[in-house]
Parts: sequence; structure tokens; C-alpha cells
Amino acid sequence: MAVDLRSDTVTQPTPAMRAAMQAAPLGDDVFADDPSVNALQEKIAGLLGFEAALFVPTGTQSNLCAILSHCQRGDEYIVGQMAHCYRWEGGGAAVFGSVQPQPLNHESDGTLALADIEAAIKPDDAHFARTKLLALENTLGGKLLPFDYVQQATALAKSRGLSRHLDGARLFNAAVAQAAQTGSNPLAEARRIAQCFDSVSVCFSKGLGAPVGSALCGSREFIARAHRIRKMAGGGMRQAGMLAAAASHALDHHVGRLAQDHALAQHLADGLAGIEGLQVEPPQTNIVFVDLTGAAREQSAALLKHLAGQGIQATGLYRLRFVTHLDVDAAGVDRAVAAIRQFFDARK
Repeated sequence: MAVDLRSDTVTQPTPAMRAAMQAAPLGDDVFADDPSVNALQEKIAGLLGFEAALFVPTGTQSNLCAILSHCQRGDEYIVGQMAHCYRWEGGGAAVFGSVQPQPLNHESDGTLALADIEAAIKPDDAHFARTKLLALENTLGGKLLPFDYVQQATALAKSRGLSRHLDGARLFNAAVAQAAQTGSNPLAEARRIAQCFDSVSVCFSKGLGAPVGSALCGSREFIARAHRIRKMAGGGMRQAGMLAAAASHALDHHVGRLAQDHALAQHLADGLAGIEGLQVEPPQTNIVFVDLTGAAREQSAALLKHLAGQGIQATGLYRLRFVTHLDVDAAGVDRAVAAIRQFFDARK
């Protein structure tokens, strides 16, 4: 049986989720009368403490709708160099909205230095784009942004008149990790994080295990603007309630279980510790990064081929990425560890 560690986007709907999709009452969401979509939007908005939400096909479209709703042509948003909405979304805000990104380097913990954010805010001068928005991501590369930092960065942005957007593609992974630190519960922590921002994007198709879909949350006025952007971007769907039902099921049943994915990621990291040529970054959530160093760098392609031959899929080259999720169990992680150890032992 295959062990797919490429991403948590590869998950298949569980039998219970499929049943919920099959049973979902449907309407036409472009006419705003799909009851399952409306219920999901109310659920995620209420859960995170916002007035309204908008169901969209992808996280990329959700971030695009957010940035173009916060910013106009000639505006800019401050963002991290490795943030998904800057680096891996095709430059959509610049291409479709003429909104300029102002990328900043990350600190080692994934944060953007407060002094760098402050310095990047442009003065009110015709020479500069108008700085309008700070966009953060949590988790970033599997790292949990420290909550005190989130509070400080968003407070700084607000004090300077900037809007604040969170790419929370894996917000619930962040919430589960934060709850483990605070002793609270993940839903409460998700709300605490979200309430630092004016808008939040959440993916249902990653760790939560739904097949498709994200939601953008914000004020009613903001979501009305985002709704127009979604229409222009081709994101209006008809009987989308089957997809919304999967997302609702995930919110009800798959948040707490993310802790299992985090534990398996740690189990994987522990299993790879001590292999010569592998530098394992301690995981904070469900993503394990492994750097190949020294002679091992030359063996990366052969390693991935070896893993594929044993039914184990991963991504990367000199930096490998392994992602645990609801379709990976302890036996699968043990198989991956054994295969990697076998590869390197055979080359000693």
C-alpha cells in the first residue's frame, strides 16, 4: 500500500465524509440559495468570530479575493519572502489587481521582524505605492508563529493604519499546536489567532481532509467586496453544497485529530535522527523538513527513486519535505523510516 507523504492535500474523503456529501441539501450558490454552503459560511464565520464568510474553490483564490478586497491599484501589501500568497500563487495580486507586494525576509522562527515591518511602511508620498496591508501566514512551513508575536505584529499594523490578513491555510494545525502549549482547546485557539486579523483564509482541503474548498472570513462589507472578486475570478459555483458538506464535516470531526498528524511527524523525525548526511528540522506540526548534506546531496534523486520503488512518495531534492495527514498511519511512517535507513545503510 502506498505511503503518500508529499502533502496533506492528497487525502481522500473518509466514508463518513462521503456520506455527508451524498446527503447534503443543495441549491445554487450563485443565487446564494445553497443551504449547505450557507450553513458552512455561517459555521466558519461564527467559529472564528467574524460577521461573514465566503466559500471559494481554493486557498489561492481566497487569498487573491482578500488582497484585492483590502487593496486597490497602486497599493501594496507587506508579506514574507516565503509566504504562499507571495511566492506560490502566481503573482496573482500583482497580475490581476496591480497590487504590489513588498516581501520581507523571515526570521528563523518564520516571523517578520517588527522593525522590518515598520521600515517597510511607505510614507504618504507620490513616489511610493500606498502601503495598505500586512499579510502573515500561520503555520508557515509547518512552523507555528508565536502568539505574542502575532499580537505584536498585528497591533503594529493596526497602529499604522494597515489592514491585516492571515493566510490560515493550516490555521487549525496552528491552533492544535498552540492548544498543546496553553492547555486550551483548538477551537478556542483558532479563534484567538483569527481575532488578531481583519480577514482570515482557511483551507479545508489540507489537514482537515476535505476534497476541495477554502473559506475567507471577515466583516460583511469586506465579504461583499470579496464576493465580487470571486465572481470575476470565476469562483462562483452552482450546487457547491456537496463540497461545503465535506468541509462542515471536517470542522466537526477532523480538527482534534490533527494532533495525531503532529505526533506522527515527530515520530518520523525521531526515526530519521542520526542518519549521516541527514539534517532533520524538528517539526512543530505535521511537516518534516530534511536537508541532505555532504555526500548525501548527490544521492537525493536516487533516494527519491528508491522510496518510490517501495511505494513511498515525497517531494524535494536537497531539502526533502514529508507531510503527515489522516491517510498516513504509524505503520506507514515506520515503512518510510525503514526505507530511508535501508537506502543509506546500503551505501556505507
